[in-house]
Amino acid sequence: MFKSAFYSFIFGMLSASALPLGALVAKQWKPKQKIGAFMMAFGAGAVLAVITIDLVSNALKRENFFSLVIGCIIGGILFAAFNRLINKFGGFLRKEATTIDYLKDQKVLQFKSMLEKLSQVQIFNQLPPEDIQELVPNISHRTYLKGSILIKQGDPGDSLFIVEHGEVEVVDDKNNYNKIAILTEGAVLGEMALVTGEPRSVTAIATTDTKVWIVLKEYFDKLLRIYPELREEAKKLVSSRISDLHKKQIIDINQAERWVSKAIKNIDSKLVIPTEADILELEISQKNRPLSIWMGCFLDAFPESFIIGSSLVSASISTSLVAGFFISNFPESLSSSIEMQHQNYSFKRIFWMWTSIMILTGFGAFFSNLLFTGVKPITFSVLEGMSAGAMLVMISETMLPEAYYKGGEMTGISTLLGFLATLSFKVFEK
Repeated sequence: MFKSAFYSFIFGMLSASALPLGALVAKQWKPKQKIGAFMMAFGAGAVLAVITIDLVSNALKRENFFSLVIGCIIGGILFAAFNRLINKFGGFLRKEATTIDYLKDQKVLQFKSMLEKLSQVQIFNQLPPEDIQELVPNISHRTYLKGSILIKQGDPGDSLFIVEHGEVEVVDDKNNYNKIAILTEGAVLGEMALVTGEPRSVTAIATTDTKVWIVLKEYFDKLLRIYPELREEAKKLVSSRISDLHKKQIIDINQAERWVSKAIKNIDSKLVIPTEADILELEISQKNRPLSIWMGCFLDAFPESFIIGSSLVSASISTSLVAGFFISNFPESLSSSIEMQHQNYSFKRIFWMWTSIMILTGFGAFFSNLLFTGVKPITFSVLEGMSAGAMLVMISETMLPEAYYKGGEMTGISTLLGFLATLSFKVFEK
């Protein structure tokens, strides 16, 4: 029994040896984006072949289809849950595509928050929600430190402010700085400025560190020319001249929710593509990112140790299995190592990160072999299915998104070639 487990340890280390190798290569060579994408998709295809040939087909031969299905579902759900948890603490930084995907999700949440505020301003509620993306890319996000002046009495009225977070005090400069109002989250300041362009009648000061959305008049004027209904609403706003305008324009909450829902669905993906500054700011903010990245990388490699350990329970090791994992591990390590270099990780840290994962993969294969030994066929199929399900979800959530983000249409052909390459090992085995 221990002999089989020892061989599992050796082959687990061998398949994962591509991880530190990728770090070594990344130190000397930075492949072009298309080449890196080709390699990543090729590796994904190799893993797909391993799952199909060495896992699923064997389980089907044992006529344990339903056990396999149950295992796949459990394994897939567990991997997705752990991946999501690790990403919350910065694990998404291990790959460029997952970093960008995380930032896009955060931007959508920010836009949703901003749209919810706009939905309560009647003049914006008149704008068709399906066309809100005409306005969204021109709404800026800004932070004011405590004591900063947002607007000064007498300045040109060229923008509207929506308070996202913090507190703003509105005062009258001409009347001994008489306090007029305190604006908090969700408050809107300057609707009249968008319509009339009149000078500011008050001064607004941030009493805490405050984040706001800013709508500039020049972009709003373009919308006035496009949408007649918006022009009519603007005329009503000008004619009303009510001092407490915001309170007088509260709309039905259900109507606002419907408007926000439609608007969110129509935000074009191009509007939420993160900038290099967004990525840099995110990297700096992730204090626990080294550990989170390591855990994310280990999570990606963990299912293969189970697969190698289980394969040696009832048969000799498959060349296609070890080759497939080696082929997939190399581009994944190469890509992630380059990304970590961009985040100013030292080569020593990157190399030992991958080396530790290689060693743990070996031990994972060792202990999984002991775990699988002697179990009933139905349990064996469930455990194999869990490994296969985890690997499939890993490919779809980490490897293929990275490949498609960088390589585009070439991803499909590259994946196919990786699948066929691993399949060839199985043919020559016989």
